[in-house]
Amino acid sequence: MQFKIQKGNGLKGEITVPGDKSISHRAILLASLADGNSEISGFLEGEDCLATIEVFQKMGVNISRREGVFVVEGKGLKGLKDPSGPLNFGNSGTSVRLCSGVLAAQEFSSTLIGDSSLSSRPMTRITEPLGLMGANTSSTEEGTLPIRIEPVDSLKSIKYSLPVPSAQVKSCLLFAGLYSQGITEIEEKIATRDHTERMFEQFGIPIDVSQSKGAKLIKLNKVEAINPTDIDICGDFSSASFFILAALITPNSKLLLKNIGVNPTRIGFLHALRHMGANIELQNEIDSFEPTADILVRTSNLKGITINTNLVANMIDEMPAFFIAASLAEGTTKVKDAKELRTKESDRLQVMSEALDSFGVKFRLEDDGIIINGLGKTGSFKAAEINSHGDHRIAMASSIGSLRSEGETSVLDCFNVNTSFPNFIDVCKEVGINIEKV
Repeated sequence: MQFKIQKGNGLKGEITVPGDKSISHRAILLASLADGNSEISGFLEGEDCLATIEVFQKMGVNISRREGVFVVEGKGLKGLKDPSGPLNFGNSGTSVRLCSGVLAAQEFSSTLIGDSSLSSRPMTRITEPLGLMGANTSSTEEGTLPIRIEPVDSLKSIKYSLPVPSAQVKSCLLFAGLYSQGITEIEEKIATRDHTERMFEQFGIPIDVSQSKGAKLIKLNKVEAINPTDIDICGDFSSASFFILAALITPNSKLLLKNIGVNPTRIGFLHALRHMGANIELQNEIDSFEPTADILVRTSNLKGITINTNLVANMIDEMPAFFIAASLAEGTTKVKDAKELRTKESDRLQVMSEALDSFGVKFRLEDDGIIINGLGKTGSFKAAEINSHGDHRIAMASSIGSLRSEGETSVLDCFNVNTSFPNFIDVCKEVGINIEKV
């Protein structure tokens, strides 16, 4: 699948985006482990989150959809059944890593597999600390999928300082901590998204979060049961970021994005853009278990900045969109300490640099970052053919960047956009973007 996009002008409208992917995964996990029925509305029906549903259905959890609401009949912490076959997580790194924490404590063996992209991503970052908790896991010699998990008598708690900022690793250990004897303690020196901590509290799981010497400390005791809970999932900020970008870089544009999650650990992209001079306004802010707001965005003249290192982990999924914004800013933008981008669905530093090169942007690629020389408010990209290498965020960022191209641009290998934003084309057309799927 490929997208063809024409130069844009005058994007207008009020839009919603699909439910938050990170929250959708966690809602299914906890609802499946609860004692009783939970209802989940706003669930992202993208391929990644549907893979999570299929995994738990294979372990005996009854999950049904009624008029857009998913009903999960939770089986309890120890009520999952032997799947009697490999569990396929497709393209979802979040799901395979979080579920590993749960599966490490079950009384049956499991084999975790995924597609070719997921099978190249590093898994020792979870298997090693799970091993410290007494889990019996094995992977390939390269530390990748498939992962084999064998049952053990019990898990033990650990004190663990995250070597790299990763919400997936943190969450894996917190899920394992639900089953572990003693107090599981995790230290985060650089804050990552905190959806798991918030979701645990929403499901009635006691969790202690504090600050000590500039680091975040999370403490969790073993629990005997989880209460079923109804969850309403807000719009995904990472999906919204592409339309925030579209309004900023396209002349004469004004977009209102409704009911978007604005969790403080997710909106580094907003902080960075405002520092660049972006005209972005939050309206109708609601502080629920996940804070939400409507986001009003107008065309803006951007200037280059040096990204604060602490923001990088916060905006890791928005970096492809940020690179496009930086390419159309006045002056130079510097990004460093972003090596984690090389371990995502693609090597996003390398693949985005190839996209920028095709667009005619001057930059210097470094091992852990990039320096981008912006084209300025009157600059435009070359019409190009961009290879997204099957990475949904590269595909969408490049498509939005094409709104400032000199002619028609093609973005190749876009099928995986369905993992996070299955109606991306429809929303694009709704605001006036001339895009076709071929």
